Amino acid sequence: MLRHIFHHRGAAEGCAQFCCTKIEDFGVSFGTFEVFSHVNLHFHCGELTAIIGPNGAGKSTLLRAILGEVGHTGRLRFVDADDRHTGHPIIGYVPQYLRLDVSAPTTVQDLFMACISARPVWLFPARRYRDRILENLARVCADHLIDRRLGALSGGELQRVLLALALDPMPNLLLLDEPVSGVDQNGLALFYDIVGQLRAKEDLTILLISHDLGMVARHADKVVLMEHGIAASGSVMEVFTDPQMERLFGILPDVRHLQTNDREGGEPAWS
Repeated sequence: MLRHIFHHRGAAEGCAQFCCTKIEDFGVSFGTFEVFSHVNLHFHCGELTAIIGPNGAGKSTLLRAILGEVGHTGRLRFVDADDRHTGHPIIGYVPQYLRLDVSAPTTVQDLFMACISARPVWLFPARRYRDRILENLARVCADHLIDRRLGALSGGELQRVLLALALDPMPNLLLLDEPVSGVDQNGLALFYDIVGQLRAKEDLTILLISHDLGMVARHADKVVLMEHGIAASGSVMEVFTDPQMERLFGILPDVRHLQTNDREGGEPAWS
């Protein structure tokens, strides 16, 4: 069950030639309520696409539809550079939060072992998997947390642990559903920096739901603005200067000095 939370796999595990996720005329309805319709998007390897919009716009439902957890109309295709179907890639998923008993003695290592094996944790020695767990945690600057109780982790530490779980095995497509909601500013900045490094190093397709427009401006390659469909999409500059931003958020961010993503450090061009 835990492995299902963080990974969804298909017959073509790994999908070495995976290049692009194509969403064609996507729609999701619950009974007579239409969450969104006529959504057409392409997500490419090596790109981080931020999905923004007001609460209830359909952002999380879009990710759940990609995961196959809710039914949808339209087509979802995973293709190579020649637009040929590749099968289903490995998809990693980081939820907003993980419900857990903060008083339980469960450690980070215990959580990993429960995800790695279908067998009860107490039936096999932890040392067989410790190096693998440390390697995964090191990817997200969290290897020092391996013996920490889950209930003793800060919000940012827990989300980095969940990210490490979503990276074993390394996915082709990584979905992040508001992964730093409630995390302090330092933890938020560290999480985004790690995600940016993963995107560049592993050539991942990353879809990120976020309400932090400053971090989106700094790290995203593309932005999708949703309101029961696609209100705007394109580069950070294109979306943040679109009149729909002002209509939905009540402000029009100042992006006059934002020529490209600010990945060299410093503050975003607006606040």
